[in-house]
Amino acid sequence: MTKAEIINQIAMTTGLPKKDVGVVVESFMETIKSSLLEKRENVYLRGFGSFNIKHRAAKTARNIQKNTTITVEAHDLPSFKPAKSFVEQMKG
Repeated sequence: MTKAEIINQIAMTTGLPKKDVGVVVESFMETIKSSLLEKRENVYLRGFGSFNIKHRAAKTARNIQKNTTITVEAHDLPSFKPAKSFVEQMKG
């Protein structure tokens, strides 16, 4: 499902104009991104899941094609962990 399909579905369900729903969806995604990137806070959505920051330590890796060793710097990655109730619904 794409962002446009989500906007269309919400617009049909709520009866709100697509333009207004699009603004809300964009704002929602920007709020999550800014919380993770700028504030370094995790986002918890009860019954849905949580968006977390995972830290990856520095490591050495191999480039097989050139047969060389490279160093991968430490970095942070966003991750999503679904809520337990959401996982149970998926298992059905």
